[in-house]
Amino acid sequence: MDASSTYQDSLPISSDALLEQLRSLGLSFTYHEHVPLRTVEDAKGVERGLIEDGEIPFRVKNLYLRDKKKRNYLITLEQDREIDLKALGARLGVGNLSFGSADRLLENLGIRPGAVSPLAMATGGSKGVRLFIDAAAQNADRIYMHPLVNDRTIGMTPADLLTYFAQIDVAPEWLDLDA
Repeated sequence: MDASSTYQDSLPISSDALLEQLRSLGLSFTYHEHVPLRTVEDAKGVERGLIEDGEIPFRVKNLYLRDKKKRNYLITLEQDREIDLKALGARLGVGNLSFGSADRLLENLGIRPGAVSPLAMATGGSKGVRLFIDAAAQNADRIYMHPLVNDRTIGMTPADLLTYFAQIDVAPEWLDLDA
């Protein structure tokens, strides 16, 4: 199965259910449907149509990582940021990091490869996944991310995203990579 909305009903939380939850919490977001995006390069091909004139966007790339003690991490970065996994592991104080498998991704974040998103903490929070977000996201007008599937993108303000995290009992840790 791919990571598109066609198969969303096979996920622990469907994209439709997530979007309804956001609406019921009174959180606003922009919503876009597009071809399935699997990489940052794919996303760059469609993002010009998503971003409103004059806004400061934060376009994400997400890494699902594990350490040697089998602890899970979701790292949300600005899409063009270069990252060294060894240096990141040292900075987080967790040692060497490696990418988690597709099976673990589904088990711990409730999504498939290509749809990794901070919104996957809807499942990840209860599974003990630690969320780290690039501190630069706090300065954006809107954060663009997949709502658990890779053929949809939503844009939320940082404040609304934090409100959502508070509702699901997730405390993101800010990662200042420019310090």
